[in-house]
Amino acid sequence: VQLVESGGGLVQPGGSLRLSCAASGFSFSHYDMSWYRQAPGKERELVARINSYTFITTYADSVKGRFTISRDNTRNTVNLQMSSLKLEDTAVYYCYAREAWGGKLDYWGQGTQVIVSS
Repeated sequence: VQLVESGGGLVQPGGSLRLSCAASGFSFSHYDMSWYRQAPGKERELVARINSYTFITTYADSVKGRFTISRDNTRNTVNLQMSSLKLEDTAVYYCYAREAWGGKLDYWGQGTQVIVSS
């Protein structure tokens, strides 16, 4: 099983970044996919989630209207489009897969660093 994130980097406030997560080794379409983030000295928090089949999305209040999560079940990828980035969006962003319908299997990616700085 692998979740490989990409797309992180350094961006100025107000800028945009697109994170991608490529999944392999499990039945991607059967899993709810999420992005979490962890800033220095803070707990890991949910940023956005997209359900396996319904594609229903959920967002943290702090990113609503700025971030968009999407998935492609044919390519086994999940993306996070981030715009109007703020200093407080600086964190390591993690891709997370959780088996849908109450399943117990879950997987984490290794994380990708996003730094918002002027």
